[in-house]
Amino acid sequence: MATMVDLTQLTTQKPLLNVTSAAVAEMKRLLKKQVDPELTVRLGVRGGGCSGLNYDIRMDKPRESDRQYDFDGVRVVVDKKSIVLLAGSTLDFSDDLLQGGFRFNNPNAKRSCGCGTSFSV
Repeated sequence: MATMVDLTQLTTQKPLLNVTSAAVAEMKRLLKKQVDPELTVRLGVRGGGCSGLNYDIRMDKPRESDRQYDFDGVRVVVDKKSIVLLAGSTLDFSDDLLQGGFRFNNPNAKRSCGCGTSFSV
């Protein structure tokens, strides 16, 4: 079973987002390949996909309006709109050949597509 890491906490002390140790390890591996030390891992949600919204994970520079977090030395940023849609989610990573990659388990998703990258609330 994967170890969970709190992304942040509300004043109610409820975690907004959890990230497994496997996801943190993969983020570290990907960041080591980057030349620009200012790059962080951006987690977010964008419009699109067959269910209306897509998960977005990419390397990016932080913006002033972002919420910034640290996971065992990995800087992660999330924009304010995305944090609402991702609240309560768990980000995991698997290196399985067929179903590998980053995966969100989002309790806010009312519907999602078969590939797991698109959802609606």
